[in-house]
Amino acid sequence: MSGQPPAAGQPLVPSFPPSRQDVALSIFPSQAPSPSAAPPPPPLPESNREEFLKYGVPLYQAALEGDWETAELILTESPDWVRKPIAKRGEGVLHIAAAAKHTNFVKQLVSLMTADDLALRNDAGNTALCLAATSGVVTIAEVMVRKNSNLPNTRGSQGMTPLHMAVLLGREKMVWYLLGVTDDNRLQDKDRINILTSSIDTDLFEVAIHILHKHPKLAVLRNGKSETPLHALARKPLNSQTCHQKRTWKMLSGLGNILAGKRPSSEPTTELQALQLVQSLWEEVIKEDEKTISNLIGKPWRLLFVAAKCGNVEFLTTLIRSYPDLLWKVDEENCSIFHIAIIHRHEEIFKLIHELGAIKDLIAVDKDTNGNNMLHLAGSLPPSERLNCISGAALQMQRELLWFEAVKNVVSLEYAEAKNKDHKTPHALFTESHEQLRAKGEEWMKKTAESCALVASLIATMVFSATFQLPGGTNSAGAPVLVDRPLFMVFAVCNAISLFSSSASILVFLSILTSRYAERDFLRSLPLKLMFGLTTLFVSIATMVAAFTTTFFLTFRKGVRWIPIPIAVFASVPITLFASQQFPLLIDIYRSTYRSRSLFQHGHQKLFRNHSTQ
Repeated sequence: MSGQPPAAGQPLVPSFPPSRQDVALSIFPSQAPSPSAAPPPPPLPESNREEFLKYGVPLYQAALEGDWETAELILTESPDWVRKPIAKRGEGVLHIAAAAKHTNFVKQLVSLMTADDLALRNDAGNTALCLAATSGVVTIAEVMVRKNSNLPNTRGSQGMTPLHMAVLLGREKMVWYLLGVTDDNRLQDKDRINILTSSIDTDLFEVAIHILHKHPKLAVLRNGKSETPLHALARKPLNSQTCHQKRTWKMLSGLGNILAGKRPSSEPTTELQALQLVQSLWEEVIKEDEKTISNLIGKPWRLLFVAAKCGNVEFLTTLIRSYPDLLWKVDEENCSIFHIAIIHRHEEIFKLIHELGAIKDLIAVDKDTNGNNMLHLAGSLPPSERLNCISGAALQMQRELLWFEAVKNVVSLEYAEAKNKDHKTPHALFTESHEQLRAKGEEWMKKTAESCALVASLIATMVFSATFQLPGGTNSAGAPVLVDRPLFMVFAVCNAISLFSSSASILVFLSILTSRYAERDFLRSLPLKLMFGLTTLFVSIATMVAAFTTTFFLTFRKGVRWIPIPIAVFASVPITLFASQQFPLLIDIYRSTYRSRSLFQHGHQKLFRNHSTQ
């Protein structure tokens, strides 16, 4: 095994929840009915085939399209087709209509059926309520349950109740309805734990809290995959701000809501509900003895390290706060949660190391099975999905340098010079593994600087020539004719600012092109130059457009005076386009350069202090 630290995390990676499509196919092996095609006829005796083609096929089409008039004519002529299978896998007309979400069709159809008719199953073992549960249309389910109150307790495919099927597909309104009409006494603990973990997988945390409060002992039970509810939560980060790009857009959208006068919602967020669920589950788990706790969190996979890999800092702080011994746990590669946080670049978890005091020094000296200490791990490239959270290769290189410096401040000097099993020091490993990223950052910087310098040069040329072609011309003495007008002064000032700012932008981008592009240059020098260059370029564009618009107002001061108004409106388009395209990049540069030092200091998460979720 190579001495390089693993690029993708150390712990055993669990199998993640299947997609909704996978769940639907597992519940209903047949494909969903398509309105555009008639059903393939089931194998029938030749004597019955003619009847099926006469009644079954048109009834199938009517159920798909919600055409009750056609269906009513068929059922009036041949009432038995209300309960006969009309699809390849045994679905009746009610199954098809429920899956197709035709509420009125279902209401009319149920009125013609008996309670026993509603309990008919298809070949997969599902009643029509099972299909209604997965469709999410509560009204359809209510119509069926009023006719047959035992339907919610009737199991379908794979022994699942309609409630479980609704949870698997994330149909929240349907889940709450079925919780009220399903007889809890007829459910077993294995049903409840599967429903609980499935509700976590589909982000129905409020439902999970409701179930857990009724049955607290579910916290220590395992589902069909041998996972506890904590395992299901460990792989779901409780905070949605996992990428800087997402944080930037969230900040912008929040600002937009404030400007629009929208008040933030007082409803508990999904993150708060998930955190409340973690706390409730953990309170039940730590009531067990130490051996049981270790078994619960360690099998079938070690949830502590999967949570660290996913950046689930709230989950980890909740567990560690009431059970500090978890800090000493290591995985198969002898990595603690802090080592995993460094590998996957989760700064919120890494910052928790500052809360440990002297214990920090003991954890920092740990090496993995390849002889890599924390600084070696910081010197290796992170997984691509974490690296790509930063805009542009140059800023990615900057963030990697910041990580290396932050971890270097934690380990002692001797470990900063230590060698791993490949006889590489942390800095040597950093240089080797980041060479390609540095080259990409150099290329990205140069292309950006070249493009922006070209634009700045064009602006400087135009505004410079405008200085000698003044609006209104000059008199015999060479003085501007319109010099006494206030708008002329606006033109002159805007033109001068545009010239100076575009010239400054050219010089800044030129300095970027002639930079050495050493590793340290990506830390502050290059990002600051790029930010200053983009800012001056924006100022030059804005003032150039302002000077251009002012010229129109001066030129058309007599005659058709309305012409400058639409010109001014259209002139704002390039400014808006430039701002919308470059402002997110400027925000990213600012955050990475000026706010980066605080990223690796003490965070808002506190290991050993009360942390309210309210």
